[in-house]
Amino acid sequence: MPNSYDPDQIIRSEILTLTAYHVPPATGMVKLDAMENPYTLPPTLRQEIARLTADAPVNRYPDANAAPLKTALRETLDIPDEMEIMLGNGSDEIIQIIAMAAAKPDAVLMSVEPAFAMFRMIATFANINYTGIPLKTDFSLDLDMMLAAIAKHQPAVIFLAYPNNPTGNLFDAEAMLRIIEATPGIVVVDEAYHAFANASLMGKLTQYPNLLLMRTLSKLGLAGLRLGLLVGRQEWLTQLEKLRLPYNVGIITQLVGREVLRHSDILLAQANAIKSERGKMSTELAKLDGIEAFPSDANFILFRVNDATRIFQELKQLGILIKNLNGTHPLLINCLRVTIGTPDENSQFLQALDTILSKSV
Repeated sequence: MPNSYDPDQIIRSEILTLTAYHVPPATGMVKLDAMENPYTLPPTLRQEIARLTADAPVNRYPDANAAPLKTALRETLDIPDEMEIMLGNGSDEIIQIIAMAAAKPDAVLMSVEPAFAMFRMIATFANINYTGIPLKTDFSLDLDMMLAAIAKHQPAVIFLAYPNNPTGNLFDAEAMLRIIEATPGIVVVDEAYHAFANASLMGKLTQYPNLLLMRTLSKLGLAGLRLGLLVGRQEWLTQLEKLRLPYNVGIITQLVGREVLRHSDILLAQANAIKSERGKMSTELAKLDGIEAFPSDANFILFRVNDATRIFQELKQLGILIKNLNGTHPLLINCLRVTIGTPDENSQFLQALDTILSKSV
């Protein structure tokens, strides 16, 4: 028996070089770093949820297929009848299932850069080759570069977020369709921020056999439930379901998800309030000297400021937590990302930012 155990001898080298996804502590902070809905559910709905969870048979495994929840999602999200639904413990699990399923030797998973960090990380988890295609300086798709990369790499999977994270913009819809048509594998469109944009490819699912679409309830106000879904044709989802772990969506998530979806008007009203605040936030950021705020169709705003890391740290000292993206990608030099909060939270952020910038002059 060896006297010591060395992870270097057991763990894959590419995992050893990874840095874990960091979630900073936020106790006591104005938390504007994680694209959460800042609004709680109304008291009457919370009381109904309390009753449901109190009576939940937590001693039993949940419905493995979550059929009633899928029915509620189909109705609320206008999912075409011809399409199947697969549920995940958040979108992250769905991304991982797809990457694992496609990870043949020499297979390629492709996305754009900058994009959702988990596309690249999960490609590493699944041991599938990753290729990231840079966006243009205005964060739009470089269609010519994408098509050339598709022709060269013949990707098994392409992930595209619509709107994109962390940039907040919607890619050109016609360019997206060109990519879908040119791809020999599947194209997975991540519509996590759909509620804050006036665009979706849900209606294109029946036209493109290699198109799959992801949604999540996290940005709508149910981040704590960890519920993501994949929508697509039966021939794809039948295979992907083989990799889904049994009972991956717990009984509380199923019960609460169904009940809240019965009151989807509340979630949509909150989304509209966030969009309204997004407009006000963009206007106020534009008034500040030294700020370049980028257009957003999501529930956050990306902006550039001189000495971003210092600004981020000073905001943190004032009790405001946003996301520092400086150093994560060449296109994100001196960029910070702020989630749209409540009117009071947004005012606190803007006042703190203005104070810091005024001292810097």
